[in-house]
Amino acid sequence: MVLQTFPKPLIAVTSGEPAGIGPDICLDLAGRDFGARIVVLGDARLLKDRAARLGKRVAFSAYRGAGDRQAGTLEVLDIALQRPSEPGRIDPANSRYVLALVDRALQGCLSREFSAMVTAPVHKGAINDAGIPFTGHTEYLAEKSGTDHVVMMLTGESLRVALATTHLALKDVPRAITSESLERTVRVLVASLRDDFGIHSPRVLVAGLNPHGGEGGHLGREEIEVIVPLLERLRSEGFDLVGPLPADTLFQPERLKECDCVLAMYHDQGLPVLKFASFGGGINITLGLPIIRTSVDHGTALEIAGSGRAHSGSLCAAVLMAAEMAHNRQAHEARSTQALRPALPR
Repeated sequence: MVLQTFPKPLIAVTSGEPAGIGPDICLDLAGRDFGARIVVLGDARLLKDRAARLGKRVAFSAYRGAGDRQAGTLEVLDIALQRPSEPGRIDPANSRYVLALVDRALQGCLSREFSAMVTAPVHKGAINDAGIPFTGHTEYLAEKSGTDHVVMMLTGESLRVALATTHLALKDVPRAITSESLERTVRVLVASLRDDFGIHSPRVLVAGLNPHGGEGGHLGREEIEVIVPLLERLRSEGFDLVGPLPADTLFQPERLKECDCVLAMYHDQGLPVLKFASFGGGINITLGLPIIRTSVDHGTALEIAGSGRAHSGSLCAAVLMAAEMAHNRQAHEARSTQALRPALPR
């Protein structure tokens, strides 16, 4: 039997808000073995100045395309700032620069120049202050790639938590939990667990929306009217779904050992548990896109930018995850191609 080998993935890393810790932590990617080739997207002068400020000895090289590289350096795809940037000082004038990094990485992934993209944190307030409506990377990438349904999932400490809704005000969540939306979320989640994470038959624990799962309708009817019927129908198709379970008792170690992912109904139902377990080393993943995208689990940390106190653990974990997902997707595509080939005559 001949084992199939694949080329090293080429991962694009956007350096994020220039006044935040994104440039700081991107410097830590230099000289590390991620099982992939890394190119950082950002202003080359900014990155060099930040390295000098932090006293980090980093050898830089200019990215010259997918087929050319200079080993032992931090490859940089240079995109110029709109205005000079100082650590900790937000300037909305640089918001278009921040989005240009994301746009270039997305374009490269869609064209298959890059195998995946990893995003350092951006400052949503600064982008909106520049007059550009922006909810977050997840929604922005979905719109730019023409994807009508994506799923946010965070991972850390062997725990995966996906969200049925993302950045919504709490008062808007119940209206967003529809049978159609929840079905699409489950299908995207299970397909990604299978194809990108190599889990043959994923088991998902599904949280209820209301306290105590609605208490038989006394604390809310979303479980009875939407969630239970949808899960029963999907289980009849072979999906391994457990729930809906009361969220306050769902995250027990014994239950989590028997599942591959938890599906929470809203942002602050599932993520506090995950971030308590793995903050600083967790990963944000957008499922359902035509590309692979991972990210850090933290914000811009303006107060420590340029100080040397930023930790790059989450970014390094996000790069490793992107490389692993790229390898898994290559293997999945190869298996799918092989299955479509007609059998040779004996």
